[in-house]
Amino acid sequence: MKNPHRSLIAHRCRSAFTLVEMLVVIAIMSILMTAGAIGLGGMDGKGVTSGVATVEALVNEARGLAVSQGTESRLLVAQTLTSTPADNLRKIVIVTRTRKADGSPEETERWQLASRGVTLPDQTFFSVRFSKKNHTGTPTALETMSLNGADIKQLFRGNYYYYEFNAQGLPKDPGSSFVIATGARPSVMPQPPPRLTAAGKRDFGGFVIWRNGNTSIFRSPEQISPAISMMDAGQQF
Repeated sequence: MKNPHRSLIAHRCRSAFTLVEMLVVIAIMSILMTAGAIGLGGMDGKGVTSGVATVEALVNEARGLAVSQGTESRLLVAQTLTSTPADNLRKIVIVTRTRKADGSPEETERWQLASRGVTLPDQTFFSVRFSKKNHTGTPTALETMSLNGADIKQLFRGNYYYYEFNAQGLPKDPGSSFVIATGARPSVMPQPPPRLTAAGKRDFGGFVIWRNGNTSIFRSPEQISPAISMMDAGQQF
């Protein structure tokens, strides 16, 4: 005659997890968590990718405006804004040079807004260090300009880095480069320059503007500069 108590105990033992099974479950959970962390860590790079694509489109827009209006245009990247410093190195707008009624340049150089502008994705900033006036030759710093005046909205007033195109849609400085990267900066005033984060060390992207006005995207940070691979977290870019 079977002992019912012994059968119940045996059933309970069979329904419990063994040590090996628990270790397997823990290992699987660890793998899934690691994969998730890697995926989240790579999300910042999506901001750089979308930012580069957006600015490439703005370059084409600036060139088109220059040709259609028969005047110079500039793609501006905010250096120091008067009223919205949080958008420094993130806000990008297009301006065109004003002309007289007969199409001739005005005696005093004046620029007017030709777009509402865009802002780079969160934690994505323009790289002053790696964006150059002549990326393929002797690299020099980009030129700057002030955008002020009664006809300029307060939101856009300030100093900007610029890329210029003539009335034929060709760049003033062929070979100039536009570079952005993932970084961070404290929410303090005045706004400090953005700094590289450990997670964003390889999240650099951008393009070169060639003589014909076309752009060529950098496929890796090393194409931008070998110095990127030697950068440490916390350094300005």
